[in-house]
Amino acid sequence: MQLHPAFIFLGGLVVILLGAALLLRGATRVATLLGVRPVIIGLTVVAVGTSMPELAVGVAAALEGRGGLAVGNIAGSNIFNILVIVGLSALLRPLPLHLMSLKLDVPVMIGASLALIIMAWDGVLSRVDGLLLLTFGLSYTLALVLLSRHESAAMRREFAEEFGSESTAPSSAMAALLHSRGARGVWYAVLLVAGIALTLLGAELLVSGAGALAQRFGVSDTLIGLTIVAIGTSAPELATTLVATHQDDRDVAIGNLVGSCIYNILVILGMTCLVAQDGVAVARDVFWIDLPLAAAVAILLLPVFRSGDSVSRREGGLFVGVYVLYLLSFLWWRT
Repeated sequence: MQLHPAFIFLGGLVVILLGAALLLRGATRVATLLGVRPVIIGLTVVAVGTSMPELAVGVAAALEGRGGLAVGNIAGSNIFNILVIVGLSALLRPLPLHLMSLKLDVPVMIGASLALIIMAWDGVLSRVDGLLLLTFGLSYTLALVLLSRHESAAMRREFAEEFGSESTAPSSAMAALLHSRGARGVWYAVLLVAGIALTLLGAELLVSGAGALAQRFGVSDTLIGLTIVAIGTSAPELATTLVATHQDDRDVAIGNLVGSCIYNILVILGMTCLVAQDGVAVARDVFWIDLPLAAAVAILLLPVFRSGDSVSRREGGLFVGVYVLYLLSFLWWRT
């Protein structure tokens, strides 16, 4: 009996999210044991970790010759991250912003979004484009590390509380067994490896199910990537930000969210381009509609984040409303 593609897709999504959670947990703990400062872990390891579903999907799609799904997933994820996740967070509670890194993050996100449009002009993202994106990503990470030295003491404490050694201890039952630093290192490394394995397995199932769904409903891989795949792979960012909003502890979550959007383009899509033997094709409608929208959303953040250093409920409602209009127009014109 053959499973319906929807079950394969949902099963892959569950596996990939579980794997991403284990990978993120293992990576942050290993980094802490190696003496990496919590603020650096928060700004880099966590931002990359929450983008792991997009990376796994992008690589799996590229290897299967479904590059359109990879590009659609990145564009759709970034649009969803900003319009829906930031918007919902501000709707639930006005969003004050104090991270100095956002003064770097938002302009970099705008630059990365515009650079992606320029690179996609010929309809293909080549391996050279991927190498350039990765180079920019490494430069951005270095700039973050340097800028983190100037974060306020209060902000460093917030990062330490979320990602520092105090929060990395295993459960009490496990602590009795893992009392030594070396044993903890082995345990966290096991979590890291298990997370990578599950993420890759989940990505293969998700891409296979998404491709079958696209064929069954007569739509392109790109459209599937822009909608259900993008929303599904953004689940870690959505959960993290909404929980942080409820706990009134959102500076770090929003910083990681914006950082995740940047890594989606520079690192995730860059690596996907390197894996794809003939480059990643960019559909014309994605070039003319979705990539410009992702850039416009990034540009929209600049005045919003600078208007009193906060995102108001009205602005949050505007963000969510724009995404609803985007989905409605998507369903009307492109399916």
